[in-house]
Amino acid sequence: MAFKLFKKKSKKKQLQDLDGIPLFVGDKVDCLRYEMGESIIIEGDNGFEYESIATKQKVSYVKMIDAATSFQKVRKLN
Repeated sequence: MAFKLFKKKSKKKQLQDLDGIPLFVGDKVDCLRYEMGESIIIEGDNGFEYESIATKQKVSYVKMIDAATSFQKVRKLN
């Protein structure tokens, strides 16, 4: 008899900005960390990344997580 003690999480991470608005690849955001300014969400080799429009600097979504809310430290731009 086999027991499954650990379940695999197949749920894909949904990104949300500081206001709880869902974020998707291609969205333009204002990054509030690393002085990146306006950036675009892209899907890189290691998951979601933010790419600065001005400097082309890339930062993983993991580095943008707000510890208090678990939302991203960005604001979605229209």
